[in-house]
Amino acid sequence: MAAEGKTIDALSQFELTPALGVLGAAVNFTQSNLHMLIAAAIILALMTWGMRPRAVVPGRLQSLAEASYEFIYRMVTDQVGEEGKRFFPFVFTLFMFILVGNMLGLLPYAFTFTSHIAVTFALAAIVFVLITVVALMIHGRKFFGYFFPEGAPVWLAPIIVPVEIVSYLSRPVSLSIRLFANMVAGHVMLKVFATFVVMLAGLGAVGPFLSVMPLALNVALVGFEVLVAFLQAYVFAILTCIYLHDAVHLH
Repeated sequence: MAAEGKTIDALSQFELTPALGVLGAAVNFTQSNLHMLIAAAIILALMTWGMRPRAVVPGRLQSLAEASYEFIYRMVTDQVGEEGKRFFPFVFTLFMFILVGNMLGLLPYAFTFTSHIAVTFALAAIVFVLITVVALMIHGRKFFGYFFPEGAPVWLAPIIVPVEIVSYLSRPVSLSIRLFANMVAGHVMLKVFATFVVMLAGLGAVGPFLSVMPLALNVALVGFEVLVAFLQAYVFAILTCIYLHDAVHLH
């Protein structure tokens, strides 16, 4: 995290570069793709090895796996109802993938793939397609009644219907931008303050003393980013549950 002259390049950390050398360059396999695979491997390892012992008194890994499972299971059943149990694997996978991706990006030399709008929009688009297909499969043509509330005056249809359609279509946009923007903002702040530490440390004898404040702020920001990483995964998952509730119950 060095500054070029007196400028701070806080956005270069989001640039995509080929991973795995020549092979990665040949197939356009970037560090973002690599970290997605790493995140998937971490999740599989956690759930496979964490649940393998099945001890009466669980160890740390088993406790983490069970807590993650129970947390998302309660979220899905509370928000969607008993009908939501069949969607639990999807919501659980979504939550864990985003959470691990967010946390992984806080490690040195790691890449935060959730800081790219292409990734977050792809996840949001999958959610959008799923809830639309579920609603059509359960309710058929009645699904289109979602855009015009029952009992509303017919003369308001030219106003209500376009508003409801725009609101419905904006779901993947709001989901993707919220996650992407929070990840980008947090990592930009981390790099800015880390660069301040390096710049101030080079100001002679007083430099190390001046760099203490931005260093302390950066440490605090790392703790804050851990909280944001969890909150953003939670928000994405719970909004998915809310949209699933609307699709299942059509209200």
